[in-house]
Amino acid sequence: MVLFRRLILPPLFAATLIVGAVALIASGTGRGAQAADSANPPRTIVVNGDGEASAKPDQARLSAGVVTQGQSAAAALTANTTAMTRVFASLRAAGIPENKIQTSNFSVQPQYSSIVSSPGNPDPQRITGYQVSNQVSVMVDDLAKLGPTLDALVKSGANQLGGIAFSIANPKPFADRARSAAVADAAAKARTLAMAAGVNLGPLLSIQEGGGARPGPIFAARAVQIGPPIAEGEQTVTVNVTMTYAIQ
Repeated sequence: MVLFRRLILPPLFAATLIVGAVALIASGTGRGAQAADSANPPRTIVVNGDGEASAKPDQARLSAGVVTQGQSAAAALTANTTAMTRVFASLRAAGIPENKIQTSNFSVQPQYSSIVSSPGNPDPQRITGYQVSNQVSVMVDDLAKLGPTLDALVKSGANQLGGIAFSIANPKPFADRARSAAVADAAAKARTLAMAAGVNLGPLLSIQEGGGARPGPIFAARAVQIGPPIAEGEQTVTVNVTMTYAIQ
């Protein structure tokens, strides 16, 4: 004769077993969902958009200076100082504020003879004089003053003029316009791709600006009329964006 006994578990132990079973089921369900997500990644469309905005520059940076020579360093420096004093005076007379004038280079260099070495003269490097160079960088905020400023610099004794770089004092409004154009360009590309692929375009998932706002020159045949003819042209601000859309 076999006797069966009913196993009676304490309430606390039974509750623990039930919670553990539920946790195992939930864990298995979570791993299954993750596996399903990895097996079916979200479908997306990634597009790039470009935008630009152009405007006339309203300021220019130029480089000017004086190069002098003398038999001694002191003589070359004295001549250079006299000439540069006239250059600074001409800039002030042209209406350029002192805080827009900055020394960009100053050097004193010996000058050597050009005698070719020979057995009788093994050391042809002989100092014959000195050269002093003093250059300044000038920011012209009013382009109407650019031509007269260049003319005044040459007349005052500046014998070294560098390149002229035009720019926009406040490019932010033009950068904002370029960003709007870049976003519109990317959105149009996304719609075209979705239509061509026969899918429905979903919501925008991400947007990123790449490269920042980059000002660059656009040359045009418009010149400053007073003084030497200077073509100021236009400046363009370029922005590019990358946008990611979901595919429904």
